Amino acid sequence: MPAPPIEEVETEIKRMLTPRLFAPMREGARINTVLRERVLTLPTMTAIVVSLVLRQVRSLGEIIRLLVHEGLLWVEPTKVSKQALSKRMAKIPAELFAGMLEEVLTQLPPPPKELAGMEDWNRVREHFGAIYLADGSTLEALRKKLKSLRDRADTVLGGRMMMVVEAFTKTPVHVRYISDVNINDVSLANEVAESLPTGGLIVFDLGFFSFKFFDLLSATNKFFVSRLKEKVAYHVVEVLAATPHYKDEIIELGQYRSNPCEHRVRIVSVLWEGKWRRYVTNVLSVEVLSPRQVCELYQRRWRIEDAFLLTKRLLGLSYLWVGASNGVAIQVYTTWIFYAVLINLCVQVAQALNQPIDRISVEMVFRSLYHFSRAQQLGRNPVLIDFLTEYAKLFGLVKPVRNRHRLRDKKNELIWGEP
Repeated sequence: MPAPPIEEVETEIKRMLTPRLFAPMREGARINTVLRERVLTLPTMTAIVVSLVLRQVRSLGEIIRLLVHEGLLWVEPTKVSKQALSKRMAKIPAELFAGMLEEVLTQLPPPPKELAGMEDWNRVREHFGAIYLADGSTLEALRKKLKSLRDRADTVLGGRMMMVVEAFTKTPVHVRYISDVNINDVSLANEVAESLPTGGLIVFDLGFFSFKFFDLLSATNKFFVSRLKEKVAYHVVEVLAATPHYKDEIIELGQYRSNPCEHRVRIVSVLWEGKWRRYVTNVLSVEVLSPRQVCELYQRRWRIEDAFLLTKRLLGLSYLWVGASNGVAIQVYTTWIFYAVLINLCVQVAQALNQPIDRISVEMVFRSLYHFSRAQQLGRNPVLIDFLTEYAKLFGLVKPVRNRHRLRDKKNELIWGEP
């Protein structure tokens, strides 16, 4: 069954998606034709698709029933047909929802300067101004509703989404949907670089590994941390540190290539469980970023996989409503709108509990919204953050420290010689 409405969350979404946001989106001949006045206007469609995610509705038929009997967000109860909604979903330009998402992201409060329990990282964050994670993820298979898809024997995937998130809060910074699942991440490197402010640092995997990309970031006073590809030749210029467990060196990349990396970079190698792992960065100063911090920043890159998992499993992106790429794009952008609001809520909970943001379970915060809505229905009139912090233990909002975390800390202490 659909989740009940949560007044404070809906109020926040209404604040961000105000009528003034819809007016500029009507400009342009093509958009004017598609968005001419009718029952399923742009504001109405926005309310529908946002509610699909917010209230965890799993079908267009069910959202229509909610629209007819209850109304959705700013839309009064309205009667529409499933056929009309399906056609509208296929025709309304997905770029409008991409624009809404960008607007929502600009309205989100900036991450707190001081994150609880992360004193060492707070100093690093202050130095770079912004630390981002970037990666791409492939969506699930499309449901073969369209005739053009039913005739195909192979699996048709829903496309690919590329994400840039803040490294510590996992707040979205930039989102891009691409219908072509075979697109190379490197082709999106310029777009990723543009999302990073001057002086900022971005962490990415081998999908973005490119000398040209490295040089672009270095030339524009932007910084990165990545993993080093195997069999990439390099020349050691200076050894900064060398122990049985780790090495820190300044190198020149691409020794035998016709187009080597123009700017020197730094390689940090660490012996972990009997295997050397190598990380590359253009932050050459040990005082700015220690060898341990280089390795831990790359390990933090997996936080973006948590974001993908949450949007797919928890918020429903593993279930695609429609069989056309336009509808999939709308679902992607709308899901990330709600995800942004949810993450902002988790940051507030972490600050209220004085806990590191990594210890807050996004899933349990999301599931606790049901109990908050029930408390509202029972007339208790709670305040959302106060309610969540009061029952944080009961709802399991703070993740316990597992044995694997303790073992990891012991290994780090052995490697780096510090707790």
